[in-house]
Amino acid sequence: MCFKTTWLHSLAFRILLAYVAGALLSIGLLVALGWVAHERLPGMDMTDRTQNLARSLQFDASGQPTGFAQTKEHPAWIYQSLWQETAYRVLDEAGQIVLSSPGAKTWPREGDATNLMNERFDIQLNDISLAGATERIEHNGRTWFVQLTASERVINFLHQEFAVPFIRLGVLSLGLILLLAFGICAYFSLRFSLRPLRAVSHAAAQISPKSLNSRLNVDRVPMEIAPLINSFNAALSRIERGFRIQQDFLAQAAHELKTPLTLIRAEVELMECEDPERKSLLAYVSHLARHVQQILLLAEASEPLSYRFDDVNVQSVVKDAADYLNTIANEANVSITTQSRTNNPTWYADRGAFFTLLKNLIENAIQHAPPGTEVNLIIDSNRLCVMDRGAGVDTDQIRLIFSRFWRGAHRRDSGAGLGLAICQEICEAHGWQLSAENANPGMLMKIEQSV
Repeated sequence: MCFKTTWLHSLAFRILLAYVAGALLSIGLLVALGWVAHERLPGMDMTDRTQNLARSLQFDASGQPTGFAQTKEHPAWIYQSLWQETAYRVLDEAGQIVLSSPGAKTWPREGDATNLMNERFDIQLNDISLAGATERIEHNGRTWFVQLTASERVINFLHQEFAVPFIRLGVLSLGLILLLAFGICAYFSLRFSLRPLRAVSHAAAQISPKSLNSRLNVDRVPMEIAPLINSFNAALSRIERGFRIQQDFLAQAAHELKTPLTLIRAEVELMECEDPERKSLLAYVSHLARHVQQILLLAEASEPLSYRFDDVNVQSVVKDAADYLNTIANEANVSITTQSRTNNPTWYADRGAFFTLLKNLIENAIQHAPPGTEVNLIIDSNRLCVMDRGAGVDTDQIRLIFSRFWRGAHRRDSGAGLGLAICQEICEAHGWQLSAENANPGMLMKIEQSV
């Protein structure tokens, strides 16, 4: 139902509907025109033919009618061959016949001719009904009357056998041509008109928190849509400004807190007494300093300008991270093993961020690994896995592990819950996919490059 509603309200559908409505309206007008022509064609045809015949009337030097000029519409053979179906005659002002075709000999005589000088008239000859028309013509100051008749059966035959089928075929053919032409015009005009919208839509889909500085291009966008695009760009500018202010605040706050924490730690360490609370104070300071450091790393990981990309040897970064955490692993009675399934894979990355990513993942695995077990690092050409042998995470909580300040239930330390969130930010900045799944036993973290 939602798809159907969206389709009905789409701009393309509405434009196409307008084209179809225009085509149907045009076809309707053609049908109406054909009907009017069919209804009015018999009378109009006789009047028009009589007028055309009168225009072709020829005169001699004395001004007397001598005949008609030969035309396609009035060839002489018609009046000779079909004299029972069509005829003409020319009358003078007194109603005397001066010219006539063979069929006119059966018309009323001169005494009755004045009664036939109306514009339209009918004649009944035996069983044949004739429809006629009279046209008045002036020549050299004299008036002449040209009369033309045609039998109704001939008129009906021509209309039913030729005119009506021709009109019907013409309306149907022209209607289909119009519908086809409208459809083709609609298709190409829609493709051309909506192409800028598709480009803008694709560009908008590419905008993420890492590319808030991007803006949509309004070139060639329809003028009705341009204000919406401009408003969207203005909203992006406000969001980017707010995001920058937030990131700057986090970074500045973390930097400002590091100095007093360092001084407090130094003061506590210089205390000469062995007060039991001294160790607790040092633990609290270390915990708070770790939180501050993680917040600083999160702010840096969320800032695209912080990255400097280059080709990086994956095995080298994995070895550095494992060596850095070797002491923590020994204290937890956990060993770190590395398995490479490819030779010297190279990834395009920021080395420092890559090191932080691996450090956080390995450290998280160490915190959840039972004593006496291993944390395995597996290197493929396009994938890097970190796996422990811990209790894992409930299935319904796996989607939460990359959330900020979320902490697993089996950690040994009291971390800030930002380590995996930092990993997620780093992977997004690199275009990598970070995922987690239960390995039964343990948890498997996978970093995958897009192929």
